Amino acid sequence: MQNEKTINAIKDEDVELSLVKEVPLSFARGNTLMPLRREGGLLLAAVANGKGALALRELAGHFGLNPSPITAPPGAVIDAINRFYGQVGSAEEVMGNITGEDLSSLATEFEKPRDILELTEEAPIIRLLNAILQQAVKERASDIHLEPYEKELDVRLRVDGMLHRVLSPPKIIQDALISRVKIMANLDIGEKRLPQDGRIRLLIGGRDIDIRVSVIPTSFGERAVLRLLDRKQGIIGLWEVGLNKEDIRHLEELLSRTSGILLVTGPTGSGKTTTLYGMLNRIHTEEKNILTVEDPVEYQIKGIGQIQVNPKIGLTFASGLRSILRQDPDVIMVGEIRDFETAEIAIQASLTGHLVLSTLHTNDAPAAVTRLVDMGVEPFLVASSIAGVLAQRLVRVICPHCKEPHGPTEEEARYVSVPEVWRGKGCGKCAGSGYLGRTGVFELLVVDDEIRHMITEKTDAQSIKSFAVSKGLKALRLDGFEKVATGITTLEEVLRVTQKDAQET
Repeated sequence: MQNEKTINAIKDEDVELSLVKEVPLSFARGNTLMPLRREGGLLLAAVANGKGALALRELAGHFGLNPSPITAPPGAVIDAINRFYGQVGSAEEVMGNITGEDLSSLATEFEKPRDILELTEEAPIIRLLNAILQQAVKERASDIHLEPYEKELDVRLRVDGMLHRVLSPPKIIQDALISRVKIMANLDIGEKRLPQDGRIRLLIGGRDIDIRVSVIPTSFGERAVLRLLDRKQGIIGLWEVGLNKEDIRHLEELLSRTSGILLVTGPTGSGKTTTLYGMLNRIHTEEKNILTVEDPVEYQIKGIGQIQVNPKIGLTFASGLRSILRQDPDVIMVGEIRDFETAEIAIQASLTGHLVLSTLHTNDAPAAVTRLVDMGVEPFLVASSIAGVLAQRLVRVICPHCKEPHGPTEEEARYVSVPEVWRGKGCGKCAGSGYLGRTGVFELLVVDDEIRHMITEKTDAQSIKSFAVSKGLKALRLDGFEKVATGITTLEEVLRVTQKDAQET
């Protein structure tokens, strides 16, 4: 590449990471300049314009080298800066660079609120938190946990649903690190006795990240959990969440209705909201007035009115839903049915000509029906309003980069009848886990006249499920086994997320 003066893309082999570490990110971004490598007395860098070329002369002089600018499109330079600067400076490396003297100063750094404004981006605690955030985005983490214990502080990341520890910084910096999080989330750093919730919006590696922050007091200090949401990721389609063609066909029939309730059920973190957004995206047209009540609003959807609940001022799911009904909606999405009041209003809305989408926390689809009855809703109202229930769980997907077949073990042969199953050996792409990303396993219950009759008769959930299975319902675990047989996931994953389900008949 040394003979070229123009390139369209910057590859991994073009870049010397040790050089990237020596050039400040602010300098690279400010001049749209991507340092590449040192070669034969030259400093090679990709530049997008004359400003970058001038900056390269200054940079080369600093290193005692001659500048060698290579022209590249501005987008390619910016993408390279975001990509390669994300590969340097992990949280562990930053922690290693903080000296004992720094640690003692960090312990008192936040004692006086006015001193906070005087901190620069080079303050060690800021560099450490920035490195943790950067590493979380790089590893595709959904959550960051800052966990204080009696003699230590743990930093853990949740990747593909599983937590793993990435750092154990000295406990002496615990208060300073939590205070920095609270400052970024506009929380009260002086209040350490009560739980607090806030939000942070950041650009990390060129990606717009929305972070939900929860801080609670514990016996050993404040504990913080940061939920990361990539705003650029966008809404995924129903076919991308793991639904098979038959379930998508049934769902589209349910979504084409003008009234009724469609519920998505599962535990916290099972992807219910993602599926709801996929449904909204599927039916969203200019001819429909779609309104939502959410806690929180995770994705902004153009053309859809979205309300963020705020219990502190009395804006709950129930009150928001009641107000929405005066806005002439065609479709209503309620983030969660938590109580009798919300359930009652949602059911009345469905019976008066609205399609209502919402979620419930139940183990399987039939249990959603009995949960509403347990909340106090009359069985005949549940029977006449519920159109369908989709239960789901998330399983990790076998890493495509280290995926390999093997003969089924004795246990695997009990559940799947195929000559070979798949697993991931573990590689750099999946951090040795053998898994990369997640997909869903599903159970779709379409409420027909026979099931409505069973609901009205107060039939228990297990009897409804047994009947539905006899009529063709594919239970969660069975859908999971099919994904094992087709090489999408492993038996261990399916058993892990469905082990508490009742045995299918």
